[in-house]
Amino acid sequence: MSLRLVLALSLDGRLAPPQGGAAQLGGSADRRLLEEALAWADCCLIGAGSLRAHRSSCVIHQPDLLQQRLSQAKPSQPPLIVVSRSCTPLGFDPDWPFWQQPFSRWLLAPFETSPAPLPDGFERLLRLGPWAGLKQQLAAEGFKQVLLLGGAQLAAALLQADQVDELQLTICPLLLGGDKYWLPAGFELQPQRWQLLEQRPIAGGELLVRYQIQRSGNC
Repeated sequence: MSLRLVLALSLDGRLAPPQGGAAQLGGSADRRLLEEALAWADCCLIGAGSLRAHRSSCVIHQPDLLQQRLSQAKPSQPPLIVVSRSCTPLGFDPDWPFWQQPFSRWLLAPFETSPAPLPDGFERLLRLGPWAGLKQQLAAEGFKQVLLLGGAQLAAALLQADQVDELQLTICPLLLGGDKYWLPAGFELQPQRWQLLEQRPIAGGELLVRYQIQRSGNC
């Protein structure tokens, strides 16, 4: 079971410009790397706040990657699991492109009654429990390779709960300033050591770095 966080960051560690909103920091080479990660994934996770900012998620466009998934008997796009604090997420506009994108939409949210009503537009509802049990919960659904698309609050929660196994970061040659860090300001985390798996320059002056967490079992 592996959970990978994939992000594009500025040189000063920002996800977006100071005014916030949707941001596409990486270029075409970063987009290819993102689609390769999507092709690897059994499912993707995205925070409700990030979805509100972008109004859509990432999908695979490259024919060779679509064929790769087909040859592995996987759906053309990995299911997208939206992580929300509510079973009825606020501000989800029915006109968003998200609702027309070619993936299965799941919702991971807390609820008291069982079974909770399935929100419109979603195919499955999973109960959000303690973060420390998330990978085990997803594995029980058949998801062994999980891609985390953000945002910062969700990434922080899963890092704190020791649920993230790999970081795939594209460093973009930009300085943005502001407070849109890839982890929230004031975020507290127990010290972790990570092992470098890969580093290489890509087009547009960008740099790909991949790290794997070093736990007692994989040091």
